[in-house]
This record gives sequence, structure tokens and C-alpha cells, in this order.
Amino acid sequence: MSLSDRYHKTFQISWEQLQRDCRSLARRLVTRPWNRIIGIARGGLVPAAIIARELDVRLVDTVCISSYSLREQGELQVLKNIDLSGDPDRTLIVDDLVDTGRTAAFVRNMMPGAHFVSVYAKPAGHPYVDDCVDSVSQDTWILFPWDAGWGYVDPIGASVVR
Repeated sequence: MSLSDRYHKTFQISWEQLQRDCRSLARRLVTRPWNRIIGIARGGLVPAAIIARELDVRLVDTVCISSYSLREQGELQVLKNIDLSGDPDRTLIVDDLVDTGRTAAFVRNMMPGAHFVSVYAKPAGHPYVDDCVDSVSQDTWILFPWDAGWGYVDPIGASVVR
């Protein structure tokens, strides 16, 4: 099933809204003594940076997992793994969106004791997150500010033949 068959609504997020939502999530997390944040690349990188700033966490790492092409969701591929050492109880995993939950479940299995948050979550993804700021319907495509101009903008690399 292609992405266009699965999504019938669009919810556009501005940079200002994303900043507000990440700060709101950080307020809920500030009482825990986090020693590192892991952002799920690519979408979780910006929220992870904002939350790291708000929580004054200096150790930020990434796990790079690919599951979406520009047209459809495919198999999960780990492009860069995370260092599994350290205290998982003090590790915060951050993503922008938990949609189907496939990526979240995969990352949770990598570090089961970590706290997993997402700025936004859909019903199928909710069971995999410990907290999120907002929920959207399963058939909604969230248009993040890095994906948009006045409308959807293809990434520059999409038109380059490699």
C-alpha cells in the first residue's frame, strides 16, 4: 500500500509549533536525571536537539533507521547503531512521530529500559511511547517544517541520480 493510499488528511506543523511542542514535552521530563538523549534519525534529530537544550543534556547520540522512501514504507534498515552501554534508566529516546510503531518497537528492543518519547503519535504507535505531546489520526500525514515550503517540497537529493 502506498503512502498516498494510507493518508487522507494533512496536518502542517510550523517551526514555532514544533518548538512549543518540544518545550512542552521537555517540561514533563525535567524532573528525571537524564544523562543522554538518543534521537531517531532523521525526524527525531530536531526534537532531540530542542529537548537536549531544554533539559541541559550535553550527550546526544543518534540511531539511524530507514523505513520510508518518498513513496512508501519498506523494511527497517539500521544505518547507524547506538552505543548500548550506559544506564538505560537515564537514557531518553526522542522521535518526531510514532506512526505504525514499527521503528519505535525496534528501537525499544535495542534499549528496553530507556524512556521513549515522541512529539506526536498515532493510535498504532501509542503503545510504544512513554509520552507524547499530541495525537493525530492514523490517516493523517504530518507535514513537518523541514518537509515544506508553502506546500510539500521534494528533498534536493530526490532529483539527483546516484
